[in-house]
Amino acid sequence: MADEQFLVAQDLYLKSGIHIGTKFKTRYMEQFIYKTRPDGLSVLNLQKINERIQIAANFLSHYEPEDILIVSRRENGWKSVKAFSKATGVEVVAGRYPPGMLTNSSLSIFQEKKVILVTDSWPDRNAILDAIKVGIPVLALCDTNNQSNNIDLVIPCNNKGKKSLGLFFWILAREYLKARKVITKNEEFKGSIDDFSEE
Repeated sequence: MADEQFLVAQDLYLKSGIHIGTKFKTRYMEQFIYKTRPDGLSVLNLQKINERIQIAANFLSHYEPEDILIVSRRENGWKSVKAFSKATGVEVVAGRYPPGMLTNSSLSIFQEKKVILVTDSWPDRNAILDAIKVGIPVLALCDTNNQSNNIDLVIPCNNKGKKSLGLFFWILAREYLKARKVITKNEEFKGSIDDFSEE
């Protein structure tokens, strides 16, 4: 597959390790796995990762930034989601998701959102359960070991690595802003990948 069909150069994807999965794979995630390495690690299909990032960006672009919530319980995603928030104006929860944030209108932290994105369906399961209660779509980054229950759009990728999460949120921010026509196709996206990922 030629580089121009990818959202970023193929070697950028490869360097970030976005395609490197875990040794454990769930039945649902098998469709996204390209091969299993001799060391037992599963390798995700780059074309499918790329395709799903594009679908996620297009889907999210139908929503105003204030209607979206991104949740990352996993510490490796904190810098990435905060950078995404700064670039797009989307609200994020980096750390523990406060119970009832989406469901309990008597709480001071209560928010009405129209869509939620989580970095990992297991640590972020409470946010997913709240999203289901209020009936909003759930997008989730899923590694080879994730279950896909209660997820409307699975985005296959390494959701544990700092570089992988950094690259993912950098691409998503750029494509979201392009789709919302905040930046034009030819205009350079101001944020650098380094702003999104830890060394």
